[in-house]
Amino acid sequence: MNQTVAASTAQKAAIPVLLALSATHLLNDMIQSLIPAIYPIIKSAYGLDFTQIGLITLTFQLSASILQPAVGYYTDKNPMPYSMVVGMGFTLAGLIGLSSAHSYPVLLVAAACVGIGSSIFHPEATRTARNASGGRQGLAQGIFQVGGQAGGALGPLLAAFIIAPRGQSSIAWFSAAALIAIGLMVWTARQTHRPEARAASAPAKKPDATSALPSATIAVAITILIVLMFSKNVYTSSLTSFYTFYLIDRFGVSVQTSQVMLFLFLAASPIGVLVGGVVGDRIGRNRIIWFSILGALPFTLMLPYANLFWTGVLSVLINLIMSSAFSAILVYAMELMPRRAGLVGGFFYGLTFGLGGVAAALLGALTDRWGLNAIYQICAFLPAIGLLAWFLPRVKG
Repeated sequence: MNQTVAASTAQKAAIPVLLALSATHLLNDMIQSLIPAIYPIIKSAYGLDFTQIGLITLTFQLSASILQPAVGYYTDKNPMPYSMVVGMGFTLAGLIGLSSAHSYPVLLVAAACVGIGSSIFHPEATRTARNASGGRQGLAQGIFQVGGQAGGALGPLLAAFIIAPRGQSSIAWFSAAALIAIGLMVWTARQTHRPEARAASAPAKKPDATSALPSATIAVAITILIVLMFSKNVYTSSLTSFYTFYLIDRFGVSVQTSQVMLFLFLAASPIGVLVGGVVGDRIGRNRIIWFSILGALPFTLMLPYANLFWTGVLSVLINLIMSSAFSAILVYAMELMPRRAGLVGGFFYGLTFGLGGVAAALLGALTDRWGLNAIYQICAFLPAIGLLAWFLPRVKG
């Protein structure tokens, strides 16, 4: 009787925990998104070329990815909800470094600190969101990721209206966001230690249909999912890192206008991830993955040839469709490896993010050689890699 009441109470508490995780994800990724959002500012201030801009992205994304699988593997066996607070401490140090940097190497170190903070936050937060899902994994990951995507979209807007007019030192103002996130993380960690919260996670442990798949099949499926995420991250990285420069160079818009258009592009992500998660619970992950990867292909092929208005429209449609893949891919991977939620989160937030950073550095070097329009013409074909979804095994749900 007491166990039933405890489980029921914890089920009611799951939504507040998910909302708190979503809010911390928003603040974490908002801070992260300030890095590419300030590229036009620091490019002129430090006299950087596109290769150096790409190296900042590489440094940030590699530091954000290297630790994530290891952190996820460890916390699956030894849950450490307070580790998220440590991660935000690194992010806070990175913010202060970005605001006061007077040289390119300091910028790189500060970007690395923000990346390390992200690498500690994501695996544990992903595992906690899974435990708070009450069995509705798509919805839980959708709510969690909405915060991250919304935070990523806010960065360019804040850069346009706060950092651009007030300068690099105003980045330090966002330390307040890091402190708020730390408070939310402490509250979330306390909730997961409550006896009723532990009782709620016990009934969720049931035989999983995908656990009967051979190890080789699971390995191939995980590899395909990583490749799909990589192709998605490379394309979105090309827009996140260079979209403002593309708009300024091709259409002659102001820095503020380019930042607002980047915000509109990124603002489509929260809608996409939530819809992808909820619909994936209903119609299956495979169908969402097919739609979200291949569905963007016609629009990516048209983008390099569009005028300013249609560039804005197409970029929003592309991100809306492509972002719906993330919840489906992440939950699909968790269904393949049901007892390794932290490790899965580490791989899909970390490894694919780091590979995207490598691609950003290469794209920066190629942009210096060939120009932005040529890069977008090449990247337009990346969604075609979604054809690999044909080889994914069927999973229940």
